[in-house]
Amino acid sequence: MVAQEQFRVVRCGGSKLNGSRAAFSADAKYLLCASGDYVKVYSTATEECIHILQGHTNLVTGIQLNPQNHLQLYSCSLDGTIKLWDFTDGILIKTFVVGYKIFAFYSLAGSDDSGFVIIPKNNEEASDSFQLVLVRLTKAPGQEVETKELSLILDDIDHSPKCTAFGREGEYVASVRGLHLSVYFFKKKMTHRFPLSARTVKGANNYFTCVACHPKEDCIASGHKDGKIRLWRNFTHNKEYTFSAMHWHHNAVMDLAFTVEGTNLLSGGLESVLVQWRDGSESKKEFLPRLGSTIEHISVSPDGTLCCTSHAENKITIIQSNLRVSAVIQGLVKGSSVKTGLVVDPRTKALVLNGKPGHLQFFCLQSDKQLYNLDIVQQEYIHQAGLSQTDLVKAAFSAQGNWLATVEQRQEKESDLELQMKLWAYDEQMQSFKLNTRINMPHEDHLTALCFRDTDGVEDGIPTLVTAAKDGRFKVWVFVDESDTDKQSVGWICDFVGSYHNYQANNCCFSEDGSLLSVSFEEIVTVWDSETWDLKCTFCHPPGKIWSLCFGRLSCSKYLLGTTDHGFLCCWNLLSCALEWSAQLGVIVLQPDPLSENIAAVSCISEDSDLFVFRPNEPRPLCIQRKVCRGKVQCAVFIPRNVPETVGSEKYQWLSRSQLYFLTAMQELMTFSTKSPEMRLTPSSKQLAVEESLPMTPFYLLLGKHREQQQLKKDADIGKAVVHSHSAQSSPAVKELLHTPAHVLPSAAFLCSIFINTLLISKENKSNGEVADEVEMESEKAEDESDEDIDHTAIEEDPKLTELWGEMTPKLSKSQEKELRKIRKTDYSWISAL
Repeated sequence: MVAQEQFRVVRCGGSKLNGSRAAFSADAKYLLCASGDYVKVYSTATEECIHILQGHTNLVTGIQLNPQNHLQLYSCSLDGTIKLWDFTDGILIKTFVVGYKIFAFYSLAGSDDSGFVIIPKNNEEASDSFQLVLVRLTKAPGQEVETKELSLILDDIDHSPKCTAFGREGEYVASVRGLHLSVYFFKKKMTHRFPLSARTVKGANNYFTCVACHPKEDCIASGHKDGKIRLWRNFTHNKEYTFSAMHWHHNAVMDLAFTVEGTNLLSGGLESVLVQWRDGSESKKEFLPRLGSTIEHISVSPDGTLCCTSHAENKITIIQSNLRVSAVIQGLVKGSSVKTGLVVDPRTKALVLNGKPGHLQFFCLQSDKQLYNLDIVQQEYIHQAGLSQTDLVKAAFSAQGNWLATVEQRQEKESDLELQMKLWAYDEQMQSFKLNTRINMPHEDHLTALCFRDTDGVEDGIPTLVTAAKDGRFKVWVFVDESDTDKQSVGWICDFVGSYHNYQANNCCFSEDGSLLSVSFEEIVTVWDSETWDLKCTFCHPPGKIWSLCFGRLSCSKYLLGTTDHGFLCCWNLLSCALEWSAQLGVIVLQPDPLSENIAAVSCISEDSDLFVFRPNEPRPLCIQRKVCRGKVQCAVFIPRNVPETVGSEKYQWLSRSQLYFLTAMQELMTFSTKSPEMRLTPSSKQLAVEESLPMTPFYLLLGKHREQQQLKKDADIGKAVVHSHSAQSSPAVKELLHTPAHVLPSAAFLCSIFINTLLISKENKSNGEVADEVEMESEKAEDESDEDIDHTAIEEDPKLTELWGEMTPKLSKSQEKELRKIRKTDYSWISAL
């Protein structure tokens, strides 16, 4: 009996990398960071994600290396658990169930059976008061252990991990919140509080933002909202404390971190500049500017060779000790809004949407990696609140990905609208898009939609683009190539302007073959001939303005579908020019699958969004999934798969050729899957990459890392036949022996027989050369006996097997085989003389 597939919504690639501080491995070869529900392991040399630790059921809020074992990692999550990992092998060692939402975790070198966590007061979800408590990490047997022993250390603290830090050798802990610095001494079991005034005479803003403790001295560094950094000393006395101030940042200090020896202090903020303060002196500072966006977190490697900064644009920058950038790990950039929607690049199957201000980002969902950024606006972005700047609002690709159209706008007042449309041509040599045409003010009002006509696959097809706007017009733009004439012009021009009773044009789309254009004017849907631009017919379905339009595909190409702002989903038949059916589902997103007749509709009637997948010619939906996410879905897109996926259930066959992605109101990129969480992990996450510098050992040879050319040369010199044994490399016994940690390996007796069998060469795997040599050594008598045996075997062949395998390949006769052997023995070396 086949187990029923479970259909569920999963968080896909593009999770936040900047949600908490990252951590380096002890040798600084790997960088570990929290990413949604996972912990990802990156190589600091190659920037590749080589491992994924999956096991938490909610957001991972913090990670830290185990001070007792640097090959192990602690992770905490809002699911109320602390997990201990062997991150080099991806094995979950133990889970500690705390029972409270955990916002931060700290582990000290001196205590291997305890740790510190930040949890909400009284375990209330809406609480704004948090506590630092001591939790016992018991060594009881079992992989999941409940930890009920909690001891209060500090009360009424901030939930951010940046606002709590442990001092030299764990003698004290410092925490900041508001205008107060609290220091708790473990030996004295007492707390000192140091307040600051809200405003000074000079108007400074003294609110704390972060804190860091010196690793070798009794010194505390605190960051403030006005950009100042204070160094606190002599705080063991409640009234005799002193502090010195350093000031460079013009806005809030986002994070602080001391180097391993404490000689340097690193700070970062809104300026996108990493500042290194030497010896706690304001005069001795160095800068690493132009890091791209706001620095939110700073981490330092245990060996002091590297540090990293986490940025607001979902990026981690790895920096050497001499303040030189060595690597950049870029995630999916998430802005305040995705005005372009989710678009697919037909060439790379990459997800395209708004990235950095004024940029388009091309993000590969398969590798969870950004391919590149395309600067559309080509203007420097100014970080200033309330300043009106040029914004990228629309983007569309042609069917084959040869053209890209973008629209950018800027508006300070209602009457001051600046519009610019740019057409980009794909450059094969640059492997990127190059600006071809710039059109100022393509419409007199806000542009609402644009789409390309599918003419790339048609011979002599002229690239065509249609734009619709609130000025009541839609315009047809065509590409003109007059490079052979005297004008020498290559660009886009307006070929036709259409309107309908001066109504606002809301949307537009072409049919699959490009023969029809549909444009919606408020409550009216119009259909135009794309050759002559004649109006063919109109559809009306009051009440409500048309929000979105799409044509059916393949066998459903005769249908036109649209949604209204009143929640109606309408389907018109283009052959009968009549309304086929309509349903009031509260549809907010309508997205067709480019490879099938399926159409996905997302509705939001209550607080949750529901998914309907249907075909226009069938009365019942193929799939209905309730409560796919909380709140409204902003946009959705079908991305074709590189290889069709095998889906067992007919209900989910619509997932086989394309995958549906959608963006929630919380800027989370989600998708649907029938696979188990283990199957969804990429193959590269199953094992760490083997270093190329490994010594030449038998285990190294078993991994197949020796060069094939050297092996072939060696075999040629010896004069032996080359035997390639691929079974040892792909053997599950060898893989399990080499890639599984010793403490979870099966017994040697169990693996021995399987391992020895993989080293033996089966007779069925003989090379062609060996077979040819054996044939040549046979005598004529042996050939006759072999022929008789073959004939005898052919006579006694089981007829059931013949029926099972179908028609067998016709066998050679005795004379034909002899003739073939003579040809093999013929010397053709004279050909080389020619």
